[in-house]
Amino acid sequence: MDCIDPHLSVGKFFICLLLVLLQASNATSQSCSFESPVQFQENNNVGDVVTTISITPGETIAITSTDMPFGINGNQLIATEVLDREETQTYAVVIRCTLGSASISKTIVVIVQDVNDNEPFFEKDLYQENVEELARIDTIVGQFPAIDLDGTVLYYTLTSESEPDAFKLRSQSTPEILVNRPLDYDKVKEVRLILEAQDTPLTSPPEGPSFTATTTILISIIDIDNRPPWFEPCARHDISEAVICLNTGYTGKIYLNEQETGVLPLEPGPLYAIDGDLGIKEEITYSIFSGKEGDLFSINPNTGNITMLRPADVVGEIALTVLAAQTKNTHQFATTTVTFRVQVHSLHAPEFQKALYEGLITSVGSMAMDLTNKDQPLQIIATDEDYIGAGGINPNITYSIKGSSDFAIIGGYVFLTKALPESSVSIQVVATDVSNDETATAELRVELTLVGPAGEFGIVDMAALGATLGVLLFLCVLVIGLLVYRMRRGNAAWKKIQEASMFRSSLGEANQKEGIQYTNEAFQNNDDDRSSTGSGGPEGKGVLTSWDPPKPVENSHSEGASQSSSPRQRTQFSDNASDSGSDRADNEKEVKPILTKERRVEEGYKSVWFKEDIDPNAKEEVVIIPENRDEHSDDEDEEPSSDSRGDKDENLQRKSPKVLFAETDLDSGLGVKFDDPADDSENDDELNFDL
Repeated sequence: MDCIDPHLSVGKFFICLLLVLLQASNATSQSCSFESPVQFQENNNVGDVVTTISITPGETIAITSTDMPFGINGNQLIATEVLDREETQTYAVVIRCTLGSASISKTIVVIVQDVNDNEPFFEKDLYQENVEELARIDTIVGQFPAIDLDGTVLYYTLTSESEPDAFKLRSQSTPEILVNRPLDYDKVKEVRLILEAQDTPLTSPPEGPSFTATTTILISIIDIDNRPPWFEPCARHDISEAVICLNTGYTGKIYLNEQETGVLPLEPGPLYAIDGDLGIKEEITYSIFSGKEGDLFSINPNTGNITMLRPADVVGEIALTVLAAQTKNTHQFATTTVTFRVQVHSLHAPEFQKALYEGLITSVGSMAMDLTNKDQPLQIIATDEDYIGAGGINPNITYSIKGSSDFAIIGGYVFLTKALPESSVSIQVVATDVSNDETATAELRVELTLVGPAGEFGIVDMAALGATLGVLLFLCVLVIGLLVYRMRRGNAAWKKIQEASMFRSSLGEANQKEGIQYTNEAFQNNDDDRSSTGSGGPEGKGVLTSWDPPKPVENSHSEGASQSSSPRQRTQFSDNASDSGSDRADNEKEVKPILTKERRVEEGYKSVWFKEDIDPNAKEEVVIIPENRDEHSDDEDEEPSSDSRGDKDENLQRKSPKVLFAETDLDSGLGVKFDDPADDSENDDELNFDL
């Protein structure tokens, strides 16, 4: 719009000017616009666009700030240098936008974004710290942070090769080291730790670049005064976290009524104590704490050397208790025992009977024999003239081999303890008087012959072994033969018992037919009356008691069996139940008892006695000849003919008699003799048994 027209009135001129100003204001507000602040990564390339500026046509842009790594390319703000956030993190770029005669200034804020491009680092490569021994758990050792210029969070790990669990970190992101367990100065003097820092999390793999840094932390363990003095030498023992050193004491010797000058020698060495805390090494003070004869001795408080104040007048032992305490810290102390043996001074030392002994040894473990008399063992003896009354034999003398473990000497006899090749060996024998430690030495030359390796046996050894095994084998055969003999005897006895049992069973079966019960009383009282079956005893007791048999049972017996019955049979009964009672009464006197005190060896004779009524020393026996049932004929059961009584008696005598016993008679025990009529020998089988 042209407001400079001469034809315009004044009012129109002002209206036109107002419209022009409004148009210019609208155009300026719509030009030179941008985003602020702007995020821009470091480590960029030159020419990278930082941001774009909105302008109107004909409008120009210019940077008015100085020393800026930016430039204008059209309507874009670009980087003219590589930015580094670690140097500058924020830039304020001032630009001027001009449109015609109008211009305006604006500021663009550029924030440089961080990129993980720097490694973390520690201020020192080696840190040194001190920690007291036995420090409590979680005691702080120190903090050791790493630095990362990128400003990211660092994560830490702590490792140790020597003591992996002695120290720990408070957390992964806090590099504060703490005590994890107490440490003993005597066991651990220092601990070397490796601390590592990482700029990415430890739990997951990093998405971008990851950098680490390490440092070394050397921790020295400081000894504290927590142990008393230790007398040396001593044996150390670990008890939990404490260390105890035990000393067995010291010994020495002095002579009766003699005062030693100077320091008294002791065993196993001079009296000496050290501070139990080896890292402190506190000074020690010595004193005699107690002792029955403490006034005899004096001790140097600084060195512990003991000297005598006066002679000892009594033979025996003197025990002193010595105290060692720290000079500064007197509550740390220890005690030990010093024992002096008072002895009589010896006038003569031990002396060997020979200066040179010669022996012969043939095998390992064998005794050395005298080389001049190979049948006698070599005995090495040292005598002491102080014991002249005992033949010079000092019971306090002991023997040893000096400088060799291949031989041993026991009671003056030498033995070979190891396998050695055949050779001639020279050794020294030492005799020591343990009461005064006086010694004597002698040379021993040993000839080694036929010495084999350990465990090898010679011909004599094998012969002895074979003889021993032979004797053992003979004894075994002898014992086996004896056992077999006894077993056979046992089988024979059992066979006899079995036969007796079978005999009783046969008697039991016979009782089912008829039985006769016998007792001994009348027999003992009346031996003369052998024909009576009634009450012939003086007290009216019957010798033979009969009972009614059951119904007659016919038995068949062979005729040969009847003929085999001896006519000398004294007691004969008919087993035919058909005999009438009258005939039995008529012939009652003809029945003779079978009881006897005499042993009858006549053929076909049977006798029974009861063991309880006869003296066992009388050797009375029961003779029973068992009948042969196989030869019985059927004629035995036939009725006797009506011939004369003599014929009947003859038939009865020819019959095989049968003797039956009731069960009550068998309960008292019988002695039974089986006598074979066909065998006239006196080697009769005898079986005694109790039923």
